[in-house]
Amino acid sequence: MSTKADLNHLPVPKVLLFDWDGTLVDTHPVLAAAMNEALKAFGKDAWTFEQWSNWLGQSARDVFPDLFGEDWEEARRIYLDAYSMYHLERLELKPGAADLMQFLASTTVYLGVVSNKTGDILRCEVAHLNWERHFGDVIGAGDSDRDKPAPDPVHAALTRSAHVAGPDVWFVGDNAVDVDCGKAANCTTILIGDGYPDAEPNHRLTDLKALQTLISGTFQR
Repeated sequence: MSTKADLNHLPVPKVLLFDWDGTLVDTHPVLAAAMNEALKAFGKDAWTFEQWSNWLGQSARDVFPDLFGEDWEEARRIYLDAYSMYHLERLELKPGAADLMQFLASTTVYLGVVSNKTGDILRCEVAHLNWERHFGDVIGAGDSDRDKPAPDPVHAALTRSAHVAGPDVWFVGDNAVDVDCGKAANCTTILIGDGYPDAEPNHRLTDLKALQTLISGTFQR
């Protein structure tokens, strides 16, 4: 976890790019159930939540061909249809997310979302929360030539801003894919939670409340 010593060397953020699932919202149970619908449709064994977690954060267009072979596009359709059926009614904010967005709205920090969730579905969830006003851009899977962990979505999320990727752009996520993506774009990487012990972010924080405290501290120093 970050320390006061870390804070003294941390760039003041001009941009905050957030992962979505598991970082600002909790949709993991619905995503896992949707994956099992796709597996079931092709006679494959259902995954445990732990098995699904090992896939978490990756782009469907990157991993479905390995899972389903030439049927991957149909499997992806089944997966997306199953998820779309329930996702809005079960969409929940992560603890501290609402307070963090309210705090950031009072600053000049440019905000964006970079997710490996299909772009149209991602933007539907952002709109459902009435959070479009917070973000300069919302980039999902398929919106760039490559998805995370490639740096392309980071650059796409900055297109409408006056900023370029660099250390004063913080990439905030909850898994190793986010860390890899942020590093690939030369951003400061912030990992929320105690998972992915092999990941090497610039800073690791317990939760979004700790992130808000950290950001506030950089402004005050």
